[in-house]
Amino acid sequence: MDSKSLLGDSADATYRDYGCRSEEERIVGDTTGRRIFPATCDSASVCQQADDDLYIQQAVVLIEDAIQYRSINHRVDTSSLHLYRWYYARICQWGLGLTIAVVLLLAFVERPSSLSVTSDSRYRSPPWEPPCGLTESIEIMCLIIFTLDLAVKSYLIGWDEFRKNKWLVSYTIVIAVSIIDWVLSISMICDEKLRVRRLIRPFFLLQNSSLMKKTLKCIKRTLPEIASVILLLALHLCLFTMIGMLLFPKTEDPIKNEEWKVYFRNLPTSLTSLLVLLTTANNPDVMIPAYSQNRGYAIFFVAFSVIGTYFLMNLMTAIIYNQFRGYLLMAVQTSIIRRRLGIRAAFQVLSCHNAENATGESVPVDAVLQVMSRIQMQSYYREAILLAIRQYETEGFMNREQFGQIFDELDKDRIKETVLVLNSEKSVAERDNHNMEIINMCFIIYYLFEMCVKIFALSWRGYLSYRNNIFDGFLTIVLLVLQITIYVTYRLPYSNVKQSSQGTFSLWEMVRFVNMLIVFRFLRIIPDIKLMALVASTLLDLVKNLRAFAGILVVVYYMFAVFGIWLFEGAIKPLPHMSVPYNTTMKNITSNLSIECGTYEQLGYWPNNFDDFAAAIILLYNIMIINNWQAFMEVYTRYTTEWSKIYFVCWWFTSSVMWVNLFVALILENFTYKWDRSHSCSVTDVERIRYETSVQLIFKEQVKEPTEEELLCQLQQHPHLHLHWGNT
Repeated sequence: MDSKSLLGDSADATYRDYGCRSEEERIVGDTTGRRIFPATCDSASVCQQADDDLYIQQAVVLIEDAIQYRSINHRVDTSSLHLYRWYYARICQWGLGLTIAVVLLLAFVERPSSLSVTSDSRYRSPPWEPPCGLTESIEIMCLIIFTLDLAVKSYLIGWDEFRKNKWLVSYTIVIAVSIIDWVLSISMICDEKLRVRRLIRPFFLLQNSSLMKKTLKCIKRTLPEIASVILLLALHLCLFTMIGMLLFPKTEDPIKNEEWKVYFRNLPTSLTSLLVLLTTANNPDVMIPAYSQNRGYAIFFVAFSVIGTYFLMNLMTAIIYNQFRGYLLMAVQTSIIRRRLGIRAAFQVLSCHNAENATGESVPVDAVLQVMSRIQMQSYYREAILLAIRQYETEGFMNREQFGQIFDELDKDRIKETVLVLNSEKSVAERDNHNMEIINMCFIIYYLFEMCVKIFALSWRGYLSYRNNIFDGFLTIVLLVLQITIYVTYRLPYSNVKQSSQGTFSLWEMVRFVNMLIVFRFLRIIPDIKLMALVASTLLDLVKNLRAFAGILVVVYYMFAVFGIWLFEGAIKPLPHMSVPYNTTMKNITSNLSIECGTYEQLGYWPNNFDDFAAAIILLYNIMIINNWQAFMEVYTRYTTEWSKIYFVCWWFTSSVMWVNLFVALILENFTYKWDRSHSCSVTDVERIRYETSVQLIFKEQVKEPTEEELLCQLQQHPHLHLHWGNT
């Protein structure tokens, strides 16, 4: 058996699941899974005959998988590894991302086109429509790229793994449906009313992001939990609807019929009125007609709002947060397992790199350095790992624990802290004065510039007439003299000078003291600095962690916008006397018709419609804000049918209830862990560790590290990588 069949996998090889065995039963098989060798590295002289470059290349790819938290279940033969690295190269991934962006942006250009100055249906000029075949040509090119992407992914993981991957199977179906729908569009000369492929385009964005897939999985897990609250909310709404219809019936007195006429005329109107009240969008308008007749009616509306808005809706927020509080922990747990698995596999591959290594329990340091020279990674990670490797150069070999420890640097990320904060808990001898001196010099230059400008603007007499100017000018001159004295005394560079050797109150300390006098008026905000820094760091982390949530929101917006265009395009048409030229001002628009206050027409919401994709996106955003969203629901109900309310209620629930609560849960998750960490980890500890994890360290105590048995079990089940195992 050759080395390639042991460490790689041919195109027509089959895979057998070995299962989990004890350490004494570790075996290695060929690509058919039939032959068994003793669990040592010298069995069948495999290690002596193996291609060294293949071992190195495999280790490089496995560690790159660990860096990026990718699955290692892919082909590992020479040609496949070259294809794999080419596929995950930055230029290819950027190209794929650009293709996804282009195919999604086509909705703004396709019919109905959004290429017009305004979306106001009263004076909107006909937009530019692309000729048939223009957008279709771009789209088919994108579909060809997606087909190539699918083919590469399918080849790299193999047929057996492809059949198990639901996302890739769905990817195949979506591409096939898109191509069929594209062919139908061409055959109909782009005159079709319904384009199914527009609705499924967001799938290309979803399948390309593992974070979005995890987010969808968490949302799916959350839905059953909030179903009970939704049921309670529905019962609450129905109960108060029936009570409201009994409290506000039609009477013979027209004055007392105002509440019935506007808000409780029938069951759909009553349900809609209270549903909107649940969002507080029509409060207090909904209660004013009844409240003006009898103040006791306020009890009904207050009770409904307290129970529904302040209790049930917040209970739903609590349930969603409770389900998502472990979202980041689960994601980190999966990522940690993938990273540890990739590193463990790389060690096992490198353990067979050298023929002198007969036990398979160590790897040559030279081989590790060779691997590090080929890996694509951030420079600060590379420097930290190389520094850790150098301590084993004298020994020449590294064992499994040592190999894993050097790659612990991957779990860390650089933290940039304010120098003044970091120095606050250090002694004078431990401080890094070089950075402090740079900051100090910048302040001195600024103070000197400020003083010169004031003297130029106010003259000497004017400048000296203000006590604050005399104080600031005196301190600026003192600072400048002290700084020049420091440069003369310590020369440049002086970052290595021991300040403690200059006495208890050195020149550097004097400069620092004078600086403190200048900024004395800002000392009142010092107690808030830590909290401000905590909030700022939470916001920065949200920008990084919100990519998955933002992607999900883009998908939901896209799909609802396409649905809205299908259902309501051109539904609202202004009356002929309201269609005026674009340059006509609103003051010149007159109407002989009386328009009811608070309606779509009276509020001038004409630009908000579903006549094109861009207008649909803005309309959905306005509804998500829930301010006056009932006006949009009412006008489309009036121009179409009562069933249109289902669309708007679904969007309100998806955007304002589900997504906003998920966003709140993510903020609470980040802030809670950062708050706990800020009270349990001192600034000195942060500085002592040059690299800190951004997410992993936060969950360090909660994340369960995979055991050696679990890692070996998963490696034995690898469909393409068949390794030897020594007795451990």
